[in-house]
Amino acid sequence: MANSAPTSSEYIQHHLQNLVLGFHPEKGLGIAHSGKEAAEMGFWAINLDSMFFSIVLGAFFIWLFKKAADSFTSGVPGLLQASVEVVVEFVDTNVRDTFHAKNPMIAPLALTVFVWIFLMNFMDLIPVDFVPRLGEAVGIPYMKIVPSTDVNVTMGLSLSVFALMIYFSIKVKGPMGFVKELTLMPFGSSNPVVQAILIPVNLLLEGVSLISKPISLALRLFGNMYAGELIFILIALLPFWAQWMLSVPWAIFHILVITLQAFIFMMLTIVYMAMAHENH
Repeated sequence: MANSAPTSSEYIQHHLQNLVLGFHPEKGLGIAHSGKEAAEMGFWAINLDSMFFSIVLGAFFIWLFKKAADSFTSGVPGLLQASVEVVVEFVDTNVRDTFHAKNPMIAPLALTVFVWIFLMNFMDLIPVDFVPRLGEAVGIPYMKIVPSTDVNVTMGLSLSVFALMIYFSIKVKGPMGFVKELTLMPFGSSNPVVQAILIPVNLLLEGVSLISKPISLALRLFGNMYAGELIFILIALLPFWAQWMLSVPWAIFHILVITLQAFIFMMLTIVYMAMAHENH
């Protein structure tokens, strides 16, 4: 950023800009120094900050739960073990209530989705200037620390869930069973002629419903977290006394938002997996 104080617009744009690495058609491989340069790098550019914090938080999740497992005791549990047990029991209860087939992968998947997304969302509670200022001090021009405010991250998560849904649908129902589900529902008929007429209609309706699942899953998480981050940035533009008056209540309320968004993503993942295992 320039040495002079940035305008409100420049401040907002700076805090909403990812650290993008890509191949610019004129400058070659490098870091984008503006939103325009990032857009010109095209689809294959990578948001380094989103990837870094996603991987670090994923590794932290694995380390934390492994530490709790290694220090497990049947006596009075410590704070870490008690907290992990509460989370595991909470996720397991939701899986048992929603998913009625047999697949040992679903509960670990739901646990990973919930905790990982919660950790990514939780980064939104860190003051908006803290990490970007540290980045600027070491020469990093941009640094967004909330991976779930990056639509690429949320879409990657949702497409992973969608791929598992398609995989288990074909595995459980067979290729023909999956095709029949797309072509013979919701409208069915015992008359072959009527059935043939309805197949394109069913395919259109089921196709739209199928494609909308990963899109809505990704955009719901992204939209809520992006809006929350933007509000924190707008509060940071206010005088210091007003920042404390507004940021603390908003942060307390935002704890509910980040938890709820992780829960919704987890529940929809379980529901989609249940749909993949059920025959209609």
